[in-house]
Amino acid sequence: MLANTIMPIAFVTGATGLLGNNLVRLLLTEGWTVRALARSREKAERQFDGLEVEVVEGDLGNVSGFAKGLEGADVLFHTAAYFRESYQGGSHWGDLYRINVQGTSELLEAAYRAGIRRAIHTSSVAILDGAPGALIDETMRRREEDADDYYRSKIQADSAVDKFLSSHPDFWAAFVLPGWMHGPGDIGPTSAGQMVLDFLHRRLPGIVPGNFSFVDARDVARAQLLALENGRRGERYLAAGRNMTVGELCIALENLTKVPAPTRKLPFAILYLVGALGELQARLTGKPALLSMDGVKLMKREQGRTNFNHAKSIGELKLRFRPVEETLRDEVKWYCDNGYYSAMR
Repeated sequence: MLANTIMPIAFVTGATGLLGNNLVRLLLTEGWTVRALARSREKAERQFDGLEVEVVEGDLGNVSGFAKGLEGADVLFHTAAYFRESYQGGSHWGDLYRINVQGTSELLEAAYRAGIRRAIHTSSVAILDGAPGALIDETMRRREEDADDYYRSKIQADSAVDKFLSSHPDFWAAFVLPGWMHGPGDIGPTSAGQMVLDFLHRRLPGIVPGNFSFVDARDVARAQLLALENGRRGERYLAAGRNMTVGELCIALENLTKVPAPTRKLPFAILYLVGALGELQARLTGKPALLSMDGVKLMKREQGRTNFNHAKSIGELKLRFRPVEETLRDEVKWYCDNGYYSAMR
């Protein structure tokens, strides 16, 4: 596909995020030249200290401000999304639409004008749905009326990419659908990383009844390259990982760190109170809420709906997933090495 290109150039949006920075590192090890889009040059330089990365400062809310940086790139990897603030309570639909939907459309147009003809779009398991207990695959699409605002923005972003492909037959793109990503390099941190940190500092109030699909961000990054190499135009590929309960994750962390897992089980009646307090704390600290009110509602609705079928990704892309224990070990070690947590007790 890019066999005749020496040192192909990748343009990566959301480059300092958990997925983005792991994708940048993978691309570098695979011999790519990387242009990393970041809202903060200082954060990018801290994230990529010692790596040969060209930082392009910009924001999906103003694509024209960084569009020139797309020129000469061979492939666009779009991992950026607005999500953190949407878990702090209140309505964020305006920003969700402006960045995730409109920003995606404008990014594709700018990339096309710059001569890029290949892209990987980071979608989400949020666009899929099924009955409780069902094994969910890429064909089982979620209705917008069954989505919260963030999920709805991801559905509409996917539709924007589909529409672009329909109107630009010479453009190639495929979709990768991650689950709840964990792993090293979560400088944010994301809600996943915040949960691990809260566990380590024994701040978790108890075990919530939810389940989720746990995946290493490095495996999602690999899925992006595999989709580029082996995927088909317009196709969606799951990279959701392993279906787990919150209790199972806490036990895995306890076995790794020797920090005792919470034993109290929290019913949904209590979770709504925790969600309200979490939103207040998020607004005061600027950090993502461990639980928001919308998050609690979504958790209740999604119970039993996080078991995903990777047959297509395994068959077509040859995708594999590393053990949960390896991901958690590397994630905790990264937090220890970077001053988020003092030591493995």
